Amino acid sequence: MWGSQSSSMYKRTPSRDYSPVVDVEDNSRLLLDDDDDASKETETTNPPWICSLPHVLVATLSSFLFGYHLGVVNEPLESISSDLGFTGNTLAEGLVVSVCLGGAFIGSLFSGGAADGLGRRRAFQLSALPMILGAFVSGVSNSLAVMLLGRFLVGTGMGLGPPVAALYVTEVSPAFVRGTYGSFIQIATCLGLMAALFIGIPVHNITGWWRVCFWLSTIPAAALALGMFFCAESPQWLFKQGRIAEAEAEFERLLGGSHVKTAMAELHKLELDKTDEPDFVTLTELLYGRHSRVVFIGSTLFALQQLSGINAVFYFSSTVFKSAGVPSDMANIFVGISNLLGSLIAMVLMDKVGRKLLLLWSFIGMALAMALQVGATSSYLPHFSALCLSVGGTLVFVLTFALGAGPVPGLLLPEIFPSRIRAKALALCLSVHWVINFFVGLLFLKLLEQLGPRLLYSMFSTFCLMAVMFVKRNVIETKGKTLQEIEISLLAKP
Repeated sequence: MWGSQSSSMYKRTPSRDYSPVVDVEDNSRLLLDDDDDASKETETTNPPWICSLPHVLVATLSSFLFGYHLGVVNEPLESISSDLGFTGNTLAEGLVVSVCLGGAFIGSLFSGGAADGLGRRRAFQLSALPMILGAFVSGVSNSLAVMLLGRFLVGTGMGLGPPVAALYVTEVSPAFVRGTYGSFIQIATCLGLMAALFIGIPVHNITGWWRVCFWLSTIPAAALALGMFFCAESPQWLFKQGRIAEAEAEFERLLGGSHVKTAMAELHKLELDKTDEPDFVTLTELLYGRHSRVVFIGSTLFALQQLSGINAVFYFSSTVFKSAGVPSDMANIFVGISNLLGSLIAMVLMDKVGRKLLLLWSFIGMALAMALQVGATSSYLPHFSALCLSVGGTLVFVLTFALGAGPVPGLLLPEIFPSRIRAKALALCLSVHWVINFFVGLLFLKLLEQLGPRLLYSMFSTFCLMAVMFVKRNVIETKGKTLQEIEISLLAKP
């Protein structure tokens, strides 16, 4: 039943020779000026972006769900603890919030194998299943143990979905809009967080509303699972499986018929340029093999993203705004708007200024925002000025994070990873992301208590400056290049 609607079409589509060799007909056509001009125009025209847009939008439902489940317990947590009988138990409340991170770590470990073994579409559908089941279990829970089980199940889907989304969006997008489409992932995450916030508003007035908050998430999860039946499979994945005719058909759906020959020729050229390598990718190869450097770059980017203090800022933002007299729900709205605004700006700039420049601007801006936070702790400043610096620093930090450090790593890494290791290498890097995310969340309040905000925020600012130097030295620009061009350029380097 999986993809049965399109498989019959593929069988009727003959495989054509797209080897990068000029044939006799092409040579004779060079004698005709008009035909030569038309050929050049065909080659230089970008494929229609509208063909791939619906497939990308369906894929970003997984990112929407990721954001939604990150924020779904923020407002209802007090009601949940009251109804399930653990009011005042901070450990239990912390587990309800963070147990999904453990599930996400497990899910991310299996995301590469699922994406390579089942294909991108089936991996999406697989990620939707635990999110549907976990949301239902959480909604009907009558004890802490059942709630934790539901949250863990949701977490496995959260860990599985985003890596597949990053892979899929990168592989089905035309090169000239791949950065813009990649930004949709961050925007969808922001919208999911904001949706969770708004849906949770009635929880203090309507008894049991927190159950509805969980159940509503099954709608986009079901839409993701069903929508993938009608979406294209990744042509790169099909080509790796030897399903050449199907890859041609999917390229035609995504790029239009006039661009199929060029896309397939690039895949064939890439295959010819590769040395003999086994299809199976081991952890040892990722850590110590010929591609270990790009894996190191990816893992370090995600590590620096988390060590910049973004989650600490999210955790502490309500307290900062509360000290300025702003209610917590309004604080969440302000932070959410800053996050969304930065993501929208990134979407506009991603394919204009490039990934590397956005990363540099982002980390520099985050370092300056942390410097504002450090300045706000000075005893020489008037109270009002300190509050303005603290609130302004928080919003600027979130805005600049969403400008580059948030969306770029998830887009850049699938671009620089060779197709053979892409899924598993991204899964490894995201596992690093989840581990550091967990420890930052676990240790932040303890470090804040022992070190104080000035020293802690100075450390975060230092990590941001380290990220600037790392990006400047190690990250390559991928704007406007096809995945095959990027891989060939990397293979050419010693």
